[in-house]
Amino acid sequence: MPEKVEPAQGWPIITGEYYVGDPKNPVAVATCASHLKPFPLEHGAAITGPCKTENIGIERLIANIISNPNIRFLIVTGSEVKGHLTGDAIMNIHKNGVKEHRIVGAKGAIPYIENLDEVHIKRFQDQVVECINLIDVEDETRISDAVKQCVAKDPGAFPEEPMVVEIAVEEEEEEEFAGYRPMAAELATIRARMSEIEKEMINIGNQNKYAAGVYAGKIEGIMIGLVLTLALLGLLIGGL
Repeated sequence: MPEKVEPAQGWPIITGEYYVGDPKNPVAVATCASHLKPFPLEHGAAITGPCKTENIGIERLIANIISNPNIRFLIVTGSEVKGHLTGDAIMNIHKNGVKEHRIVGAKGAIPYIENLDEVHIKRFQDQVVECINLIDVEDETRISDAVKQCVAKDPGAFPEEPMVVEIAVEEEEEEEFAGYRPMAAELATIRARMSEIEKEMINIGNQNKYAAGVYAGKIEGIMIGLVLTLALLGLLIGGL
């Protein structure tokens, strides 16, 4: 029998729109935009439910996983979230991690992680031994089979204590967007835009320097030409 441990007290530590089974089961199922029945729990999943955003939604998902060392597999399934591409972001954060708060390789609109640091993300990557890509799959049989396959190769609990991280979410935001916090996304967007603006300003500055140099060169050429013309004219007049 695989070794099991107790998850963090009160697990899942982040409330949300999902179903919870036996916390000592080794599988978490993220159904992206789909609201599926909790059938994965019958086959060995500890938790299942939608994950709709590529920022705060993923943060909450990771927080609940790393606070339960028994979870060693993550199945990403259900309809992909249009625009957000949350499923793609989950796969990429597990594979590539985060650089300057942005999920490396994610294609969604705002794949920025603000409430988790490198330690949390590294723990997620180490604890989840396999992230299974079933994006756009809603078939109950396929998902159930994937859960069973994970259970069959359960390596046991991750050999470290539950890692607890707090992520504050307003109640009304939680109800409407199942975990989406506009402020975090807006800050991420502003940060990205500011970086783009800074690069553009540097580019414009370089262009202005070049243009100023060309203009100064033209003026200098005109003045030299004028001086030479006057000098030649003086010689001609003197010769007469």
